[in-house]
Amino acid sequence: MRLDGKIAVVTGSTSGIGKATVLRFAEEGAKVVVWGISNEEVNPVVTELKDKGADVLGVVANVVNSEEVNKTMNDIKDHFGKIDIIVNNAGITADAQILKMTEDQFDKVIAVNLKGVYNTGQAAAKIMAEQGFGVILSTSSVVGLYGNFGQTNYAATKFAVIGMTKTWAKELGRKGIRANAVAPGFIATEMTAKMPEKVLDMMKDKSPLKTLGDPSDVANAFLFLASDEAKFISGEVLSVDGAVTL
Repeated sequence: MRLDGKIAVVTGSTSGIGKATVLRFAEEGAKVVVWGISNEEVNPVVTELKDKGADVLGVVANVVNSEEVNKTMNDIKDHFGKIDIIVNNAGITADAQILKMTEDQFDKVIAVNLKGVYNTGQAAAKIMAEQGFGVILSTSSVVGLYGNFGQTNYAATKFAVIGMTKTWAKELGRKGIRANAVAPGFIATEMTAKMPEKVLDMMKDKSPLKTLGDPSDVANAFLFLASDEAKFISGEVLSVDGAVTL
């Protein structure tokens, strides 16, 4: 049990990479928090985890709202007594080429993917600094390393997540806190399942492995970085992309 006795919070954990991560953490002994935007999304995942014997808490809060985030994080701390791990995973897309992107599309993605990560990261860091230990993990993207056609807003946020991660590693290391990011490539999630087959084939062809990744591939990367096996790793970005960028 690599996370036995640990308390792990995963935002955006009602589907895709977030759900795979919270399930994987629970398998490795963590007490987990499922964080989503509505009870309708959170409750089924909580039930699934409870059926597997996990110690789980479900919370509903908008990561864009700092007051909600701070209250929720403090409620989690009060419930479990501590917070060992936070995975800042909540995110959205609103794609368009720069000549067609609206201000609303830009602002919505910045709010969730950048301010949201800042809010949850900061709220967790306050608690972890008082404890003298903790791990802050965030979901970036290969888009945040290399850019991507039609994703000015999304790429900007994922670049920023890397910058925040490296800054947090420098600022919080003295307080016993590690900060790292994972940069997934093309992963088979509910989002990609809605794409045309032609687009999916193109995505597969970009990787030397000729396949999409599975959410569990990213969850395993988060598991490693959350565990004591990575106790001397901080300020890093781990790409999980099937060599798509080579």
